[in-house]
Amino acid sequence: MPDELNYVDWFRHSSPYINAHRGKTFVILIPSEAVECAHFSSIIHDLALLDSLGIRLVLVQGARPQISRVLTNRHLTSKVEEDYRVTPQDQLLDVIQASAAVRVQLEAQLSMGLSNTPMDGARLKVCSGNYVIARPLGVVDGIDYGHTGEVRRIDTEAIFRLLEDDNMVLLPHLGFSPTGEVFNLKSEDVALQAAVQLKADKLIIFSEEEGIFKENGELYSELLTKDADLILKERTLNSVTHAALEACVQAVRQGLPRAHLISYNENGGLLRELFTREGSGTMIDEDSYEQLRPAQIDDVGGMMALLAPLEEKGVLVRRSRELLENEVDRFIVIERDGAIVACAALYPFEQEYAGELACLAVSPDYRGSNRGERLLKGIEKAAKALNLSTLFLLTTRTAHWFIERGFSETTLATLPTKKQALYNYQRNSKIFSKAL
Repeated sequence: MPDELNYVDWFRHSSPYINAHRGKTFVILIPSEAVECAHFSSIIHDLALLDSLGIRLVLVQGARPQISRVLTNRHLTSKVEEDYRVTPQDQLLDVIQASAAVRVQLEAQLSMGLSNTPMDGARLKVCSGNYVIARPLGVVDGIDYGHTGEVRRIDTEAIFRLLEDDNMVLLPHLGFSPTGEVFNLKSEDVALQAAVQLKADKLIIFSEEEGIFKENGELYSELLTKDADLILKERTLNSVTHAALEACVQAVRQGLPRAHLISYNENGGLLRELFTREGSGTMIDEDSYEQLRPAQIDDVGGMMALLAPLEEKGVLVRRSRELLENEVDRFIVIERDGAIVACAALYPFEQEYAGELACLAVSPDYRGSNRGERLLKGIEKAAKALNLSTLFLLTTRTAHWFIERGFSETTLATLPTKKQALYNYQRNSKIFSKAL
């Protein structure tokens, strides 16, 4: 029963994401390594689920290891320059055959409909074709790249027609020229150009690792493009991860709201990334999806849900909805992906150049990540803007947290006169203050 209740709770909390993603276009890069991983069938099931939820999918496939194996079996040398595989004429057929094998495998998996499986009743329609128009890289620094090319344009009109007819579109890493030639393309470039030219809502790239990690080994759940630039410039990433991160950064810079790096080795990683607040990989965007801002009237419901448990425990004084609505301009909140996860209020006593810090609360699910610090700094900034010189607070449970942040215990007599008159002797709150 506990597992069932957890599932029901998760399903209910996923509904805002289901509503937000319905009708949106996602471009998803599936490297051929994912096709060979242990969780590939689960990835297919998750793609089918996205399709059933009304998400329009454009899949991009790679074939790097398969091409390398084919060439090795033929005792041919594969040359890579500047992260591009050189494709001479005598290797082009091998590249095409390896790519076709991966494409057929993907299409076969997406065509399954066995009873008692997640694919039961899916009936996915998958279309592939000459939707990527390419041109040759040519000769660069004396190196003839042969049939290696770059994306010239994406046939967005044809792809949109397919998506509107409830088709899933599959783009190989091969491009075609108006002269009838075939070119071997970087799958990251195909995914990037498809996402940008289709004006997709997301670019999602599967990779071996969960995403991008900090120097201390902690995963970046969110990475701003300016920080990603530093990582690309200053850190040594393997070529595949470097290309994936660079594609995500370029996609966001060229107008996509968000891009994601997730692991094909994590069962359910795609669903966790899309339908939970914490995600499973690294999300790349221009601006943080968690922001500290002034509270608005629409935030009152979320603030009440945040404050209610603390009020029931006696940590905070009870506040009615009406009171919160009347005083909403006193509050700042931290919003994370549409949910209020923290709040605090400033009540100024301008004649005494003092301000009261009140209602500082952080959701239990989001404690331990300096959100309390951010709220405190936000309140201090607002107090200084009002030319207040002292910040004070009343607390019954959290004295040490404030002491560690520069507050000192003081007496009732130091409070503004109006606040002294409202002091609740029954609560017997301790009083702390801090010079700004």
